[in-house]
Amino acid sequence: MTKIHTGDTVKVMDERLGLCKWGAQLWTRELAREIRTELEKMMDRLPGGGVAIIDAKGVEVFDYSFANELFGKSLLALPGEYAQRFLIVENLTGYTRENLSRALESLNLAMIERKAGKLQLIGKVHPSDQATFSIIANASEPVTATFLKDRLGINVTAVNERLSKLTALALVRRHAGVSPAGRQQYLYSVLS
Repeated sequence: MTKIHTGDTVKVMDERLGLCKWGAQLWTRELAREIRTELEKMMDRLPGGGVAIIDAKGVEVFDYSFANELFGKSLLALPGEYAQRFLIVENLTGYTRENLSRALESLNLAMIERKAGKLQLIGKVHPSDQATFSIIANASEPVTATFLKDRLGINVTAVNERLSKLTALALVRRHAGVSPAGRQQYLYSVLS
């Protein structure tokens, strides 16, 4: 849990939900609903910019229906109910990654997976969206659409379409900023 002290208040910036608390083999939508209720309480406590981490360490397998209920429904709530918050998963096994990926693909969703310290997307991801996400995730500071245009070698319209999609899926955060010329511009980042 990362805490940021601002004056007299303390903001929790990330929280972790360990799935192994419910066992090494997780089955059924009913169990996923129970866990999702706990995840929703955690998300309610997070401020904008906060990160909810679902830690699958110690979980050998979960089935498709479990993944669909827990991850799918949680991701669908992000853009509206939990705007400006991120949901990531880590410590997936081969089995859990496969079932999660298939569940997300069936819902046309993607989410952030932290694997070996690196951020990547899992689920229904077009290679161009993965490339755009990777540049943003690996940048040392928030990036602009112009920066992405130059790095990807595509036009600004195509970059803006990708950024709109990634932002709508709660995979990338958009911040208002000011260009060196003093004009308003948007900056894009992941988990920052």
